[in-house]
Amino acid sequence: MAGLLAGVDLGGTSIKTALADESGRVLARDVIPTESHQGPDAVLARIADLIQRQLANIANESTSSHLLGVGMGVPGLVDVRTGTTKFLPNLPSQWRDVPAAATLSERLGSPVRLLNDVRTATLGELRFGHGRDRPRVTLAFFSIGTGVGGGVAIDGQLRLGPLGAAGELGHQTLMADGPRCGCGNRGCLEALASGPAIVAEGVRLMRTGLAPKLHQLVAGQCDRITPREMLAAADAGDELVREALQRAAIWIGIAAANVVTVLHPDLVVLGGGVAELGDLLTSTVRDVIRNRVGMFPTDSVQVVRSQLGESAGLMGAIALAQSPVG
Repeated sequence: MAGLLAGVDLGGTSIKTALADESGRVLARDVIPTESHQGPDAVLARIADLIQRQLANIANESTSSHLLGVGMGVPGLVDVRTGTTKFLPNLPSQWRDVPAAATLSERLGSPVRLLNDVRTATLGELRFGHGRDRPRVTLAFFSIGTGVGGGVAIDGQLRLGPLGAAGELGHQTLMADGPRCGCGNRGCLEALASGPAIVAEGVRLMRTGLAPKLHQLVAGQCDRITPREMLAAADAGDELVREALQRAAIWIGIAAANVVTVLHPDLVVLGGGVAELGDLLTSTVRDVIRNRVGMFPTDSVQVVRSQLGESAGLMGAIALAQSPVG
């Protein structure tokens, strides 16, 4: 009887699931709305139902199989030992002290492991992305989107710390008196270079008449502005928009340089929606690291985009289902 692994990427608006064989080869994928307003019990029940449907479909198509384990990335703080969610800030009720792993395990009849979503994505990159053929790799993963999250792997092992919170690279202070961050601090990388922070500058430039190409691309509608639209406007000739993107890339580069100074990783991996800025981001981060790290040569430190892209979290969840971390 073949064994299968289930991965779950729980987000504020959608839930992604996948089934894979024991090698990590994905056999089925699906996505459903989170509908988090229904509460944790209802969300967990829908996750279990979806996985059970996927198992039934695979059983109909091939030989019988059974579920070996489930890994789930969640958007916040979890107790990785007990599988209890502690604080999911973007979900109603914040899922405080919800025994999510035990609830899913009872419904599915298999072990369930939980991990913060960005640490899960880091694990995906480590096992199935850039770290796949480098068993002793040290890497720092930045996920830059609505927020800025991160994760760190040292000598091929994901570093979690006692609370599973190690690697919060987006909440290092870069500007002592900078803008207030959602975490309560001031001047975090997230407050300076997240997707919303970049878009806010695009909105300002457009509203003050300093970004005519951007205005044209989004038909003057602020809610259509994204980092991707800003890059297109910059390529079309909006130099102030390009400067705004480069400033954000420089902040990310400074954060990466701090991590390089502390860890001297083999890889700095950039993921999330803002990584779609491509070479503007990666080349800027690479230059900032080279210019700001003076204690040792950094030529061997690679700055790369995530190999897995939007699938990093889901692949990390499958890796988590394979074996525990930390």
